[in-house]
Amino acid sequence: MKDKYQQLQAMRVKALQGGGPERIEKQHEKQKLTARERIKLLLDQNTFQETGMFVEHRCRDFGMGESQFLGDGVVTGFGTVAGRLVYVFAQDFTVFGGSLSETHAEKICKVLDLALQNGAPIIGLNDSGGARIQEGVNSLGGYADIFYRNTRASGVIPQLSAIMGPCAGGAVYSPALTDFIVMVDQSSYMFVTGPNVVKTVTKEEVTSEELGGAETHARKSGVSHLVASNDVHCIAQLKKLLSYLPQNCEEKPPQLIYDPTDESRPNLDTLLPSSNVLAYDIKKVVEEIVDSGSFLEIQPTFAGNIVIGFGRLAGRSIGIVGNQPKDLAGVLDVDASKKAGRFVRFCDCFNIPLLVLVDVPGFLPGTEQEWNAIISNGAKLLYAFSEATVPRITVITRKAYGGAYDVMNSKHIGADLNYAWPTAEIAVMGAKGASEIIFRKEIEQSEDREKALLEKEQIYAAKFAHPYKASARGFIDEVIFPRETRSRLIAGFNMLEQKVQHLPKKKHGNIPL
Repeated sequence: MKDKYQQLQAMRVKALQGGGPERIEKQHEKQKLTARERIKLLLDQNTFQETGMFVEHRCRDFGMGESQFLGDGVVTGFGTVAGRLVYVFAQDFTVFGGSLSETHAEKICKVLDLALQNGAPIIGLNDSGGARIQEGVNSLGGYADIFYRNTRASGVIPQLSAIMGPCAGGAVYSPALTDFIVMVDQSSYMFVTGPNVVKTVTKEEVTSEELGGAETHARKSGVSHLVASNDVHCIAQLKKLLSYLPQNCEEKPPQLIYDPTDESRPNLDTLLPSSNVLAYDIKKVVEEIVDSGSFLEIQPTFAGNIVIGFGRLAGRSIGIVGNQPKDLAGVLDVDASKKAGRFVRFCDCFNIPLLVLVDVPGFLPGTEQEWNAIISNGAKLLYAFSEATVPRITVITRKAYGGAYDVMNSKHIGADLNYAWPTAEIAVMGAKGASEIIFRKEIEQSEDREKALLEKEQIYAAKFAHPYKASARGFIDEVIFPRETRSRLIAGFNMLEQKVQHLPKKKHGNIPL
């Protein structure tokens, strides 16, 4: 009996060594943690329960039968984060470069199945050289098995991905199917085809970092939602993100204990500039509204003309979408529409109420936008808001012009409460553009056209550049002082807490992808 116990202990020790001390040291030299170190950092102390520790690959071709490592390059299991159950897999780059084999994929599929069956988030820590080429189609099949489960779990449980090393070829599609991607700067990259293939096919010379590094995907493609400076920071971001999310689609997000106090925010009365053509930072509005220090911005360097993120309001988790006047005057364009639309759909999946802050002069004009399908991309955001059944409250701070007014969670597409500040301008377009159209003949016939245009602008503005026409029609529920915004939102979301809304029976809608 003693021998059997010793055998088990020896196997456990061997499994914990991964690819061995030399390869672990190489991982550390790259300023990267090992798979087990990452899991230890992620989960609450002594809560990790490993599955599949002794799994070995089955390949016997190309001398692979002579090279076996317990666990086969991925550590899987479950534990808790802040006392909440989560499932996790961490690819081990010290074993075959973290490459995915048939059995490696089976281990990931098992924890995905468990996460789905038990209604708990899944966190994937990706660090892999891709498919294990010695296994051929078996490894490719393993990827597809994972993709299928990612898709089945979508909207049922939160799925978080950390890219903490290479992630190339087919491997990129599993993170892409999950809800959020965090990348580590200078040590992670994602691309479908690498620099060598790009050079062969297109003659472009590009480095891995330029092609698919963290900053590239954070600023240019929008694939990455958050960028971390190192592995420790990456894990911290995952844990913070998780704190805003429920366990699954049947639950509400965790709510922190909150002691009511004076909810007036006088600073909001002075945040807007005196002229409606001057910019201001919508994030300062957000920070005044939400609980102190609770705002977590998502995709902060992509499509800066719209701001998205999570915050807390009286302890309650909310999703925030706001036009950013500091960037392109806050217009909606292709990237902003996709960025916000996907975020809205995520919040709706997981019962996270939505706060929408509106200061939008319209959609960005130009051939580039039209040729890149601003029509169907703008419709994605419209579709996302129209479909959402979570509590939705809109606050119009300043401009709300044209079709962009409709799209930004207007009353007409199902918003529950719509407030406006006295500075709000709700109209088809700005006073200058409208006057040039409506009063064109009168202006042309005037001796002083500039003076005539200015006079007509003032007439139009007095008639339309305010929130009271919309309020009179019931499109705005109330015009409020900016300082009242936080208290109104707290009361509004409290009132909407038990909201129930059912969509028409259907298999699923056909979002304009």
